Amino acid sequence: GFYVEFRLWQDAQNRVYLIKELDRVTGLGQSAISVDDTLKIIACREQHKTLSALEMDLAIARQEGFTSKRSSDTSGAVSKRKPLVVIGVLTRFGRKNNRDAIRKAWMGSGMNTPSFIIVFVIGVNGFMFFRKLGNGETLKKMEKEKGVVSRFVIGRSADREDNLDRSIDDENRQTNDFIILDQVEAPGELPKKVKMFFALAADKWDADFYAKVNDDVYVNIDALGATLSSHLDKPRVYIGCMKSGQVFSEPSHKWYEPDWWKFGDKKSYFRHASGEMYVISGALAKFISINRSLLRTYAHDDVSAGSWFIGLDVKHVDEGKFCCSSWST
Repeated sequence: GFYVEFRLWQDAQNRVYLIKELDRVTGLGQSAISVDDTLKIIACREQHKTLSALEMDLAIARQEGFTSKRSSDTSGAVSKRKPLVVIGVLTRFGRKNNRDAIRKAWMGSGMNTPSFIIVFVIGVNGFMFFRKLGNGETLKKMEKEKGVVSRFVIGRSADREDNLDRSIDDENRQTNDFIILDQVEAPGELPKKVKMFFALAADKWDADFYAKVNDDVYVNIDALGATLSSHLDKPRVYIGCMKSGQVFSEPSHKWYEPDWWKFGDKKSYFRHASGEMYVISGALAKFISINRSLLRTYAHDDVSAGSWFIGLDVKHVDEGKFCCSSWST
């Protein structure tokens, strides 16, 4: 009883306010206030204080998590930031040599270094020893230092859990650098594969950009980063070697388009980026993620990607560095 009496006098202002409110609502001259009502007021005010503190924390977290600026402190340590770009290297069964070549060339380190790094460490006893950083660790190093996330993207075999599937699972256990999609890996499924990559990557990583690359393309990470950084001010951007290639209506042709009749003069596609490599901004990747079940695909992945952005307020950037003609042999 003493505790309750103390709390009542401690929150006398709350008590007076509540009495006035009861008088106003009920019209009674002398309204009583219960201990329960007083405690409810106290609890609500405490919750309000807690909510205000959480809102401040959330505002700070949003500033840190959604900023696009790359900054370092005076000690040279890179501050926590979201990735600049998530690169999906589209690969398939029987292409391990291509993947290994990419791992040695740029994926996992961002430079022309092997797929492992030798690190010298001074032990507590003063002796020097070394260890190898595996590809999974060098991937994290590239993500931290350059803001670049890169993964090989592949589907599953039509005969689930056969030798093809098992070989990819074994390779992934060693390298930890795959996104394995729950769909059949087949040439005709490539457009759906690209759509699923963009959707899943947008769900998993909050990046400024998302890139699709073939597994026979060697990426200059520093040059790519510089190019993309110049487009950070564009909220919806689609970057690549833009073209409007020919539509082929003959079923026997290598690039046959079953929906050829949908394309205006039946001779050329709409503007889209060439399929070897193209990049979209985070907003467009999220658009694909949200609408993945509604976005249709055509015979080719690059045409399909271009079709998803028709009708949207998107900036098309014809980037010569993404064109095959600008690449060395």
